[in-house]
Amino acid sequence: MGETFATLRWEERSLILLDQTQLPEQEVYLTCQDYRAVAEAIRRLAVRGAPAIGIAGAFGVVLGAYELVQKREEDFFAGLEAVFTELAGTRPTAVNLFWALDRMKKVVAANRDGSPEAVAAALETEALRLYQEDIEANRRLGAHGAALLTDGMTVLTICNAGALATVAHGTALAVIRAAVQEGKRLQVVACETRPLLQGARLTTWELMKDGIPVTLITDNMAGYLMQQGRIQAVITGADRIAANGDVVNKIGTYTLAVLAHAHGIPFYVAAPLSTFDLTLPDGQRIPIEERAAEEVTSLRGHQIAPAGVTVYNPAFDLTPARFVRAWITEKGVIRNQGGKIILGDEGLQEE
Repeated sequence: MGETFATLRWEERSLILLDQTQLPEQEVYLTCQDYRAVAEAIRRLAVRGAPAIGIAGAFGVVLGAYELVQKREEDFFAGLEAVFTELAGTRPTAVNLFWALDRMKKVVAANRDGSPEAVAAALETEALRLYQEDIEANRRLGAHGAALLTDGMTVLTICNAGALATVAHGTALAVIRAAVQEGKRLQVVACETRPLLQGARLTTWELMKDGIPVTLITDNMAGYLMQQGRIQAVITGADRIAANGDVVNKIGTYTLAVLAHAHGIPFYVAAPLSTFDLTLPDGQRIPIEERAAEEVTSLRGHQIAPAGVTVYNPAFDLTPARFVRAWITEKGVIRNQGGKIILGDEGLQEE
């Protein structure tokens, strides 16, 4: 079982992105040949999902560096700073973007005495390393998480935490894929995920391609299914996880966590270590992106609300750590025992 598409790929100094705004109607690929195109693709959600945004941002830096190699050395490094600033300003919530940009900044610092051509080449090598690391991390994450699922389960998810949100395999969907590969018969229920319908458009598209049974519901049906005993686990991805385990993820995640808690259903969060922001003691300090009113007042280009209505459109919400049964990472599963999450030499540990 494997994805029959590529979320992003690097070819001949161009970043090729699957334009997720066109799914599921069309499978269209964008060719980004400069960092501005990458920044715009991130802003308008042509590429989305915390890990994928991070990798795209890294390749955006590479494109910026190659654009600047003909400049004088001091202008080259000043220009790179502008590239980093532009990419960092695209989306504020997903920490993977800043994590990847920090990795790239360290490469620049380590090669400060090199020629612009050498710096650009070193940045390309690092971006390719990040790309491969994401694939490997998601495979390991999926294998660890699969142990939490049993044969015959129905698993609920929200938004898209699949291969479309990463380089490959996904996070929440990597767990489901790994369990299915082990021979477990699973059913997936996907929340549509208003206002941009990532669950309806993307998650169902992915799972149907892989032949994994999936049922689509509207977001406000989840509680009823839990009440009817039709959901045995909830698995989501994450855009940022604070040191105490608080999770910021797509708007609606908190609702599912509270409902799962009320019905005694395990709520799992699947995310690579790059999604953990241990500089923040709790999730209250994580910035929540607010997006345009048009995402709520229209649906795929059709107006569905009165013109001029006041709209509040946060893209994410905060799920307190107490509602999370376990965090699934490439280093293993961290079960919630009320402790603080810390990062040690061997990965995540409980304090």
